Amino acid sequence: MSLTDNFQIKLVRPTADEFLALREKLGWQSIAVSAAEMSLTNSLFHVTIYHDVELVAMGRIVGDGVMYFYIQDVVVDPAYQSLGVGAALMTQIESYLSTAATKGSTIGLLAAQGKEAFYARYGYVERPNTALGHGMCKFV
Repeated sequence: MSLTDNFQIKLVRPTADEFLALREKLGWQSIAVSAAEMSLTNSLFHVTIYHDVELVAMGRIVGDGVMYFYIQDVVVDPAYQSLGVGAALMTQIESYLSTAATKGSTIGLLAAQGKEAFYARYGYVERPNTALGHGMCKFV
């Protein structure tokens, strides 16, 4: 996908305020600004997409940077969905992972309900899977 001149892909972290505003547009749970700031600061990789000066999409990777990588917060403002913006995020994420994740590494993610096919295009498999077992998580 080729985004128009009004879109900018940046490999920088968003501000905590931008991150929280984007989360709010998606109806996600509210978190403290200090928690958002610390979480963003401790991430391994960020990709952001701005339309003019407004953050409209982002994705990041968290983990230990060696064996375990977790794709987190791949989010697109609802007004910009179905335009290929998510694919542009994943192109940058997969590019980073192609050099950072070495043989034996594990890359994980939790797909939002109904988005599994989107991630399958990049080689991610759903769990439960008879060969891989059941994926699990706990939300606080």
